[in-house]
Amino acid sequence: MKIINEWVIEKKSSVHGKGLFARKTIPKGTQVIEYVGEKITKVEAEKRGGKQYEQGEKGHEGHVYLFELNKRYDIDGNVSWNPARLINHSCNPNCDTCNDKGHIWIEALKTIKEGEELSYNYGYGWDKDFVDHPCKCGSNNCIGYILDKKYWRKVKKFLTNNRK
Repeated sequence: MKIINEWVIEKKSSVHGKGLFARKTIPKGTQVIEYVGEKITKVEAEKRGGKQYEQGEKGHEGHVYLFELNKRYDIDGNVSWNPARLINHSCNPNCDTCNDKGHIWIEALKTIKEGEELSYNYGYGWDKDFVDHPCKCGSNNCIGYILDKKYWRKVKKFLTNNRK
Protein backbone atom coordinates (compact mmCIF):
# COMPACT_ATOMS: atom_id res chain seq x y z
CA MET A 1 0.00 0.00 0.00
CA LYS A 2 1.30 3.43 -0.96
CA ILE A 3 -0.29 6.75 0.07
CA ILE A 4 -0.78 8.99 -2.98
CA ASN A 5 -2.63 12.00 -1.58
CA GLU A 6 -5.21 12.79 1.09
CA TRP A 7 -7.89 10.87 -0.85
CA VAL A 8 -6.24 7.79 -2.33
CA ILE A 9 -3.79 4.95 -1.83
CA GLU A 10 -2.22 2.63 -4.38
CA LYS A 11 -2.50 -1.13 -4.01
CA LYS A 12 -3.13 -4.35 -5.93
CA SER A 13 -6.38 -4.39 -7.90
CA SER A 14 -8.64 -7.34 -8.63
CA VAL A 15 -9.52 -5.65 -11.94
CA HIS A 16 -6.03 -5.20 -13.38
CA GLY A 17 -2.55 -4.76 -11.91
CA LYS A 18 -2.50 -1.91 -9.43
CA GLY A 19 -5.31 0.50 -8.72
CA LEU A 20 -6.18 3.54 -6.65
CA PHE A 21 -8.46 3.11 -3.65
CA ALA A 22 -10.26 5.57 -1.39
CA ARG A 23 -8.14 6.28 1.68
CA LYS A 24 -11.23 7.76 3.33
CA THR A 25 -14.78 8.55 2.22
CA ILE A 26 -14.64 10.79 -0.85
CA PRO A 27 -17.64 13.13 -1.26
CA LYS A 28 -19.44 13.31 -4.61
CA GLY A 29 -17.97 16.05 -6.83
CA THR A 30 -14.50 15.97 -5.27
CA GLN A 31 -11.57 16.45 -7.64
CA VAL A 32 -9.67 13.43 -6.36
CA ILE A 33 -6.47 13.46 -8.41
CA GLU A 34 -5.09 15.20 -11.48
CA TYR A 35 -4.09 13.13 -14.52
CA VAL A 36 -0.64 14.50 -15.34
CA GLY A 37 2.10 13.78 -17.84
CA GLU A 38 3.92 15.14 -20.83
CA LYS A 39 1.99 17.46 -23.15
CA ILE A 40 2.47 16.16 -26.71
CA THR A 41 1.04 16.78 -30.18
CA LYS A 42 -1.58 14.49 -31.70
CA VAL A 43 1.03 13.21 -34.20
CA GLU A 44 3.39 12.25 -31.39
CA ALA A 45 0.48 10.71 -29.48
CA GLU A 46 -0.25 8.39 -32.42
CA LYS A 47 3.37 7.20 -32.45
CA ARG A 48 3.56 6.68 -28.71
CA GLY A 49 0.15 5.08 -28.50
CA GLY A 50 1.19 2.37 -30.94
CA LYS A 51 4.41 1.68 -29.05
CA GLN A 52 2.68 1.64 -25.65
CA TYR A 53 0.02 -0.76 -26.94
CA GLU A 54 2.68 -3.14 -28.31
CA GLN A 55 4.50 -3.12 -24.97
CA GLY A 56 1.27 -3.89 -23.13
CA GLU A 57 0.56 -6.79 -25.46
CA LYS A 58 4.01 -8.19 -24.65
CA GLY A 59 3.00 -8.42 -21.00
CA HIS A 60 4.46 -5.19 -19.68
CA GLU A 61 2.35 -3.25 -17.17
CA GLY A 62 -0.57 -1.32 -18.60
CA HIS A 63 -1.26 -0.29 -22.12
CA VAL A 64 -1.86 3.20 -23.46
CA TYR A 65 -1.86 6.17 -21.09
CA LEU A 66 -2.76 8.93 -23.53
CA PHE A 67 -5.44 11.40 -22.57
CA GLU A 68 -7.00 13.95 -24.90
CA LEU A 69 -6.29 17.47 -23.68
CA ASN A 70 -7.70 19.46 -26.62
CA LYS A 71 -7.79 19.44 -30.46
CA ARG A 72 -4.00 19.93 -30.74
CA TYR A 73 -2.54 18.19 -27.72
CA ASP A 74 -2.75 15.08 -25.60
CA ILE A 75 -1.27 14.17 -22.24
CA ASP A 76 1.06 11.16 -22.17
CA GLY A 77 0.49 9.91 -18.66
CA ASN A 78 2.99 7.06 -19.00
CA VAL A 79 5.29 8.64 -16.41
CA SER A 80 6.20 7.48 -12.91
CA TRP A 81 4.89 10.73 -11.41
CA ASN A 82 1.33 10.09 -12.64
CA PRO A 83 -0.39 7.73 -10.19
CA ALA A 84 -3.77 8.56 -11.81
CA ARG A 85 -2.72 6.25 -14.68
CA LEU A 86 -3.42 3.35 -12.30
CA ILE A 87 -7.16 4.04 -12.18
CA ASN A 88 -8.90 1.14 -13.91
CA HIS A 89 -11.82 1.19 -16.33
CA SER A 90 -15.30 0.18 -15.19
CA CYS A 91 -18.65 -0.11 -16.94
CA ASN A 92 -20.14 1.10 -13.64
CA PRO A 93 -17.67 3.84 -12.68
CA ASN A 94 -17.58 5.89 -9.51
CA CYS A 95 -15.51 8.65 -11.14
CA ASP A 96 -15.42 10.67 -14.33
CA THR A 97 -12.88 12.94 -15.95
CA CYS A 98 -13.09 16.69 -16.18
CA ASN A 99 -10.96 19.07 -18.24
CA ASP A 100 -10.70 22.15 -16.04
CA LYS A 101 -8.81 24.86 -17.95
CA GLY A 102 -6.27 22.44 -19.40
CA HIS A 103 -6.00 20.24 -16.30
CA ILE A 104 -7.48 16.75 -16.42
CA TRP A 105 -9.08 15.84 -13.09
CA ILE A 106 -10.54 12.57 -11.90
CA GLU A 107 -13.74 13.58 -10.12
CA ALA A 108 -16.04 11.53 -7.87
CA LEU A 109 -19.40 10.85 -9.58
CA LYS A 110 -20.87 9.76 -6.27
CA THR A 111 -19.73 9.32 -2.70
CA ILE A 112 -16.92 6.74 -2.67
CA LYS A 113 -16.55 4.71 0.49
CA GLU A 114 -13.22 4.13 2.22
CA GLY A 115 -11.48 1.13 0.65
CA GLU A 116 -13.46 1.25 -2.61
CA GLU A 117 -11.45 1.16 -5.85
CA LEU A 118 -11.65 4.26 -8.04
CA SER A 119 -12.72 3.72 -11.63
CA TYR A 120 -13.97 5.58 -14.66
CA ASN A 121 -15.18 4.62 -18.13
CA TYR A 122 -12.19 5.07 -20.46
CA GLY A 123 -14.64 5.99 -23.21
CA TYR A 124 -12.95 4.18 -26.07
CA GLY A 125 -14.47 4.84 -29.47
CA TRP A 126 -16.08 2.34 -31.78
CA ASP A 127 -13.82 0.64 -34.29
CA LYS A 128 -13.29 -2.86 -35.65
CA ASP A 129 -10.61 -3.51 -33.03
CA PHE A 130 -12.92 -3.06 -30.02
CA VAL A 131 -12.61 -6.81 -29.33
CA ASP A 132 -8.91 -6.22 -28.55
CA HIS A 133 -9.98 -4.27 -25.46
CA PRO A 134 -11.87 -6.69 -23.20
CA CYS A 135 -13.28 -5.32 -19.97
CA LYS A 136 -12.61 -7.13 -16.70
CA CYS A 137 -14.43 -4.77 -14.36
CA GLY A 138 -16.86 -7.41 -13.11
CA SER A 139 -19.76 -4.97 -12.65
CA ASN A 140 -23.33 -6.26 -13.10
CA ASN A 141 -23.79 -4.18 -16.24
CA CYS A 142 -20.38 -4.95 -17.79
CA ILE A 143 -20.58 -4.87 -21.59
CA GLY A 144 -17.44 -7.02 -21.91
CA TYR A 145 -15.39 -4.40 -23.72
CA ILE A 146 -13.83 -1.05 -22.85
CA LEU A 147 -16.15 1.21 -24.82
CA ASP A 148 -17.89 4.50 -24.25
CA LYS A 149 -21.43 3.83 -23.04
CA LYS A 150 -22.87 5.41 -26.20
CA TYR A 151 -21.61 2.32 -28.12
CA TRP A 152 -23.07 -0.34 -25.82
CA ARG A 153 -26.24 -0.88 -27.86
CA LYS A 154 -24.16 -1.11 -31.03
CA VAL A 155 -21.78 -3.70 -29.54
CA LYS A 156 -24.67 -5.82 -28.25
CA LYS A 157 -26.21 -5.83 -31.73
CA PHE A 158 -22.84 -6.60 -33.34
CA LEU A 159 -22.18 -9.52 -30.99
CA THR A 160 -25.69 -10.93 -31.45
CA ASN A 161 -25.35 -10.80 -35.25
CA ASN A 162 -21.88 -12.39 -35.22
CA ARG A 163 -22.51 -15.35 -32.89
CA LYS A 164 -23.69 -17.56 -35.72
